[in-house]
Amino acid sequence: MRSEFDQQHDRTVREEIEVFRRKAEEFLAGEIPEDEFRPFRVKHGIYGQRQPGVQMVRCKVPGGLLTSRQVEQLARIADEFGGGRGHLTTRQNIQYHFVPLVRVAGLMHVLADVGLTNREAGYNTVRNVTACPWSGIARDEVFDVRPYARKVAYAFLRQDLTGNLPRKFKIAFDGCAGQDCTAGAINDIGLRAVVRDGVRGFRMVIGGGLGPLPTEAQLLDEFVPEERLLNRCEAVVRVFNQYGNRDNKNKARMKFVLRERGIEWLKEHIEIEYADILANGGIAWPAQVPEGFGGYLSEPQPLGDGALLPVLNAGRTGDAAYDAWVETNVEHQKQTGYAAVTVRVDQGNLTGVQLRGLARISSTAGDGLVRVAIRQNLLLAFIPLDLLPRVYAALRDLGLAEPGAGRIEDVVTCPGAYTCNLGLTKTMDLGAALRDTVRQYTDSQVQRLSIKASGCPNACSHHWTADLGFFGNVRKVDGKVVPHYQMLLGGGYDERGMMRFGVAVQSIPARLAPQAVTRVLDHFIAHRQPG
Repeated sequence: MRSEFDQQHDRTVREEIEVFRRKAEEFLAGEIPEDEFRPFRVKHGIYGQRQPGVQMVRCKVPGGLLTSRQVEQLARIADEFGGGRGHLTTRQNIQYHFVPLVRVAGLMHVLADVGLTNREAGYNTVRNVTACPWSGIARDEVFDVRPYARKVAYAFLRQDLTGNLPRKFKIAFDGCAGQDCTAGAINDIGLRAVVRDGVRGFRMVIGGGLGPLPTEAQLLDEFVPEERLLNRCEAVVRVFNQYGNRDNKNKARMKFVLRERGIEWLKEHIEIEYADILANGGIAWPAQVPEGFGGYLSEPQPLGDGALLPVLNAGRTGDAAYDAWVETNVEHQKQTGYAAVTVRVDQGNLTGVQLRGLARISSTAGDGLVRVAIRQNLLLAFIPLDLLPRVYAALRDLGLAEPGAGRIEDVVTCPGAYTCNLGLTKTMDLGAALRDTVRQYTDSQVQRLSIKASGCPNACSHHWTADLGFFGNVRKVDGKVVPHYQMLLGGGYDERGMMRFGVAVQSIPARLAPQAVTRVLDHFIAHRQPG
C-alpha cells in the first residue's frame, strides 16, 4: 500500500503528463505555434532532433541512482519507444531518440510507473542534480551525500523560483576525500562533503561551467552546515534568477555573472538573499521524497546471492581477459567482503537487452541499485567477492565485460550530428575510431589519460577537462564543407587537485584525428620528463 504522500505525488505527475499530451495534440493539430510549444516541451526534457517528426526524450536520474526495477522499466522503454537502445549522458541522465511526439506522453507514464520523470530535464531550470556514484561505498568517503542530493533535487522541482531561470542551472555533490567524481568545479554549485568538529557540512563553490568559454567555479563557503545547505543553495539560485542575462542566451549562465561582476559582488548579494531566507523563510527541506526518487526505497531489498547468474568456480580463473577486467573494473568497497564493479558502457550506449540484464545482476548479486557515473559508465555495488566470476560471466554474455574502465580507451562522447540539432560532427564515429587507435598502447602513463569528444563547442562531453579533448567544427576545403575537430590537450587536474582546462592546439580534419592522437601519444612517450 502506497503512502498518501506517494499517492498525491503520483496524481500530480499524471496530471502533468496529461497536460503535456493535450498540448502536444494541439501543436500537432496546428493550434499552437512552435515558438509557444517549444519551451513547454523542453521544460519536460523533450528535445527536437535533426530528423523531423521525432523527439529526444531525456529522463532524469537524481543523484545517478536507479533501482533494479527502474532499470527494467528503462529497458522496456528502449524496446517499445527508443528503437531498442538508450544513451547515458555526462549528467547521469538517460536519453531516448527517435520518439514520435504523439507517443511521448505514453512514454512519460511508463517512467512515472516506477517513480522516474523528465520534468525539468531541460530548459532554464535546475537540471538533474548529480552525485558521486561511489557514495555509500567509497573507502575514502567523508559521508554519504545521496540523501542530501535527492532532497535538494526534490526541493527544487516544480518551484516558481527554479522553473524559469535565465538559463540552465547545475548542482553536483561529492562525498569522496581523494577524488573528484562529479566535476563540481564545472557546475553552478559544486558541493563537497566536509566534517568540522563532528558536524556534517559542505564546501561550496559556485559559477562553474563549460561551453565555448570554460570557467572554474569559485569558493563561496569553506563550510555550510547540513541544516543550512538548502537555504544557501536557494540564495545562490535567487541571485542568478535576478541578475542572470535574460537578453542574450549565449551569456545567460551563472558563470557570466561571476565573470562580469566578480566573486566578491556575488558573495555580497548572496548574503542579502540568505539573510532574507533566514528571516522570512524560503524553500523548505522536504520531509520525504517519493518512492524510487533518486533510488530511494522505503524498504531496501536484501543483498543478492547471485542465484540467477551463471555458475563458475569462485576466485581467479586464470583467464587473461577476466584478470584484466578485475584489475581495471573492480574496486573493494569500505564494506568488508564486497566489491563495486564498473560496467564500461561504450560511449554511453545500452540496448534494452543489456539494461534488463544489468537489472537482473544488480538484484540477484548486489544491492538492487544501479549507479550512473558522469563518464557514461555504470556501477554495480555490494557484489560479494566470491561472486565476481559469475558477475563477469553475466556481463560478458551481455557484451559489457570490456576492461579498461577509466582508461584512455574508455572514450566519452555525445551523439553529435547523428541526432542533435546543434551537432556539427558525428562524434560517436570519432569515439569508436579513437578507441580502436589507443588500444595498442600498453604504457601505464598513456593508459591513465582520458579522451572526451563533443560534436560542437557546447561541451556536453566535457571535452575541456580531458587530456585529449575534441569538439566538432566545419571548414570549407576546395569549396566543400569538411567536418573538422578542434583538438585540445592537457585538461584534467593539476597536482593540487584543481581543475585545468585543455589548451586548443589546432583544428584537424575528422578523418585525421586518429593519426593526430597517435602522433601526440608517441611524442609524449618519447619526450616526457620524470614526474
